[in-house]
Amino acid sequence: MKKTFSLKKVTSWLLVLLVTAVLPRVVYAEPTPVKNVIILMSDGTGSTHTTIARWYKGAPLSLDEILAGGVRTYGAESIITDSAPAATAFATGYKTSDKFIGILPDKVTIPGIPELEEALKTKPVPSVLEGAELVGKATGLVATSNIQHASPASYSAHWPDRNNYNEIAEQQVYLDIDVVLSGGRQYLLPKEQGGKRGDGENLIDVLKAKGYGFIENKEEMAGFKGKKLWGMFATDAMAYDADRQQLAPQEPSLAEMTNKAIEILSQNKKGFFLFVEASKIDWASHANDPKGIVSDVLAYDAAVQTALNFAKKDGHTLVMAFADHSNGGMSIGSKATDATYSKTSLESLLVPLKKAVLTGEGIEGVLKGSKDESVIRQVMSEYYGIDELTADEVKAIQTAKKGTLSAVVGPMLSKRSVIGWTTTGHTGEDVFLYAYGPNHPVGIIENTDLARISAKALGFDLKEVDSKLFAEAAQAFSSIGASVRVDDADKENKVLIVSKGFKRAEIPISKNVIKINGKSYEMKGIAVWEPRNGKVYLPQQAVELVKAAGF
Repeated sequence: MKKTFSLKKVTSWLLVLLVTAVLPRVVYAEPTPVKNVIILMSDGTGSTHTTIARWYKGAPLSLDEILAGGVRTYGAESIITDSAPAATAFATGYKTSDKFIGILPDKVTIPGIPELEEALKTKPVPSVLEGAELVGKATGLVATSNIQHASPASYSAHWPDRNNYNEIAEQQVYLDIDVVLSGGRQYLLPKEQGGKRGDGENLIDVLKAKGYGFIENKEEMAGFKGKKLWGMFATDAMAYDADRQQLAPQEPSLAEMTNKAIEILSQNKKGFFLFVEASKIDWASHANDPKGIVSDVLAYDAAVQTALNFAKKDGHTLVMAFADHSNGGMSIGSKATDATYSKTSLESLLVPLKKAVLTGEGIEGVLKGSKDESVIRQVMSEYYGIDELTADEVKAIQTAKKGTLSAVVGPMLSKRSVIGWTTTGHTGEDVFLYAYGPNHPVGIIENTDLARISAKALGFDLKEVDSKLFAEAAQAFSSIGASVRVDDADKENKVLIVSKGFKRAEIPISKNVIKINGKSYEMKGIAVWEPRNGKVYLPQQAVELVKAAGF
């Protein structure tokens, strides 16, 4: 049949050709690749915390420039999370149970979180830091708590009890993190040398043998020129920023530690991952001490600015800043302002806070246990700005137990301001998300999304990392005809024994070492014993090394 063409069709084709020729071609740019990821987390920080800090500063916060959305914070068993499950979520991508560090939950009670197979409960899961190590990037941890505390531990250890600092410390040392700057020196030393360790191991000596520089003050940090550094600036936690000059002048600020970590880590041509925590905002919130909060929110904000300065110059760095949860139910306004809130002056908020030059913890450091009323009144006037202590307030200070004075004097300062509190515990609301850099997230996201965003930006998949780092030992070695058992004759130094005929391999728990027929090798990853199910999980590399040895 002969084809015919209508004038209408010809006209339409000509119009399409004309438009195509005239309009410019749209070229879609490829997403800017990310080389580095910097996570900055402020523990226990809600919107009131940052609002008061902004008023106190009298200028915008560095955080304000990069406000991007919010983070949902609930855990596997509670709509109000604790630091360990919160940090496990944004470090590994899994919500977990209270007190758990880097392992899956043993039960799930919150709707929307998938139930786990029985065999997977309490199994260790890899962190973003461990994934970054596997792809050859440099890694770092910075915190103002002891480094073994819940948040940095969730990136660097796997254990069902966040308070087992000795176990966490050993895993961190053998994970071969490039830069660690924080407090917590006592958990690296045996009791015989003034530390807390019961296993007799001096982990500072281990670090030095591994080629790390080990430093203990900010002058040493400033002068360090190498690529592997551990800085332990306090026996336990570091001082609040407001207290440093008076009580701990040898300690660096959070911004200084962040800057040094970036300086060292950025020497790696493949890039780096860095986690920074302003740890003690949470502690000040528990104590209802507003001076401690303002002190360390502003110190955190300065660290954020340090990261932003690098990211803006570098162009290939993703920065994400957020809180793990809020704390204290802190408010601008209290029951005392119920009838007067519409007349609340800025001075009523700030004047009492500005008079205080130390935190509640700093006041305890100056008092040094003194119960003398005249000394208490003088110190509280000079350093906390309270001139008219009541008799009951003096008595409360005199009878406070060691380590609790922040919780005694913090409410006194809050009362003289217009600050209210609903609790001395955590609260469950969403927290702000701040982000800058290529493909940064926006909107309301889950805390678990932060891990997946980090991993994707750094170029790996956490599930693939899991398959490489946490094979279940009995199952993995049975595939080559070998048997395993845990030698716990030394309770503090357990060892996985792998045997087949006359061949034998030894894998110390919480270390990255394997000894095969008397010869030692280092693995990319650590062996993890899970005390609740009695299983050992280890890098697939261990199985490959054993097979290569002829098992």
